[in-house]
Amino acid sequence: MTPNIHYENREIEGERLELTDRTAIYWLGPNVTLRGCTLVTNISARWLHLVSGNLIDCVIQAKSELKTLPWAQMKLKGCRFKGRFTGNDFGFRDDLDERRKLGGIEDCDFSEARLNGCRFFNCDMNTIRLPRWPCFTFLDARQHAAELGRREWPGSFGSVIKTVCEPPKGTVASAWHAPTVAEKMDTTVEQLRAALETAPGIFM
Repeated sequence: MTPNIHYENREIEGERLELTDRTAIYWLGPNVTLRGCTLVTNISARWLHLVSGNLIDCVIQAKSELKTLPWAQMKLKGCRFKGRFTGNDFGFRDDLDERRKLGGIEDCDFSEARLNGCRFFNCDMNTIRLPRWPCFTFLDARQHAAELGRREWPGSFGSVIKTVCEPPKGTVASAWHAPTVAEKMDTTVEQLRAALETAPGIFM
């Protein structure tokens, strides 16, 4: 029988939480606050359920790649992310179910993280520290959609541009990892960088 490990209805301060047992299911929330904690994951996102709560001044370290995890239920403030994150969504969403309106993100640092296909919703990106090249981030791509759509892009990267320029409601940024994108989109990191350097609304 798979054990369920719950962190709920309490405040935890200054502790190291190891979410690394691949035979367990972890639940953060409801109503949990982690303050000044280190949260280490080494599990698939399918075994990590973010229900509701606050992560304040925490370090979130993904020891293995953390894929397709929605953080919309959690309020993240002053947190630092390390490791590889793919297809994660940060910030609250008001275009989905009520639970995903509970969260938010501000004053967080992703400079030591590798982000690919990660989106930010309904937040002030001026408070978010993003990773630099080989990661790159589209900021408010909808505003630059016409210009981005007119450009010549290497390989099949135009399909990414189409997705980026028609995002779900509330999207303010999307971050990508050049080597990963280049490999999948039949191009090179050098060609991708050359195309991105002159495009509007890109942080590299």
